[in-house]
Amino acid sequence: MDPLAVINESTGVPRIVIVVVLALGAHLVAMAIRRLTLWVGNHAKAQAFTKVRTIINLIAGTAVFGIYFAAVGAVLAEFDISLTAYFATASVIGLAVAFGSQNIVQDVITGLTVILSDLIEINDMVEISGQTGIVKSIGMRFTVLQNSLGAEVYIPNRTLASMINYPRGYVRCLVDVDLVDDEDVNRKIEEVIEAMVKGVVEQFPAILRAPIEVEGRRQTSSGKHFVRIKFRIWPGRGAVIETTFKQELLARIRATGATYTDGMVAVNYEVDQRARPISA
Repeated sequence: MDPLAVINESTGVPRIVIVVVLALGAHLVAMAIRRLTLWVGNHAKAQAFTKVRTIINLIAGTAVFGIYFAAVGAVLAEFDISLTAYFATASVIGLAVAFGSQNIVQDVITGLTVILSDLIEINDMVEISGQTGIVKSIGMRFTVLQNSLGAEVYIPNRTLASMINYPRGYVRCLVDVDLVDDEDVNRKIEEVIEAMVKGVVEQFPAILRAPIEVEGRRQTSSGKHFVRIKFRIWPGRGAVIETTFKQELLARIRATGATYTDGMVAVNYEVDQRARPISA
């Protein structure tokens, strides 16, 4: 039995009024869903909920579309417009819109893939499509990174071809400074290192992700002694250390009177692994 006919017979309210009231009710429900979605997004306590909010927005958007679609169909039915024609027209329009918005569809599909597969997380240090930065949001259309300059980079999801994740949020640059057989010279070398490290912090703070560490004297199994300087830097920002820092360090060490070659200062890189809990 037609539900509208039942309501009409029991209340005496014209069918068109009932349809209009139901349409208004559908609109209010849709608005309530949108407001609830915005409230959830605005009251999330951490950016880690960004992916959850994105999925909620997608579900809410789909629900709102379904409510409006059904409401319009109910109104048209009261004017004796065939629902078959309505669905057919909507299908044709939907195909046309989808064909003309292929990039948007690709963005949405790729965004869902990234979200559901947990490839990256909020606040991860990553390199995506040639851009390096900290992940600030993962949306249905764009993934947003904040680069070393503080600028936000919007990357369309369809271009997320390759990703490099830096688990600790930095690249570790190790500078090993060889020591010599003369203890007086070694003390001078250590003083030079201490002064040079302070200079890097003052002159090139933008490349650093954490304080510089100067480890004590170390010895290899072959008996070689050296001092290790540990830099934690932005990916791709090590040129300053390889050139300016190393050259000035060598010049200052030689100024102490030590016989020192370029090969006695070595620069290499590592990507620290994220610590994982040990299962019982």
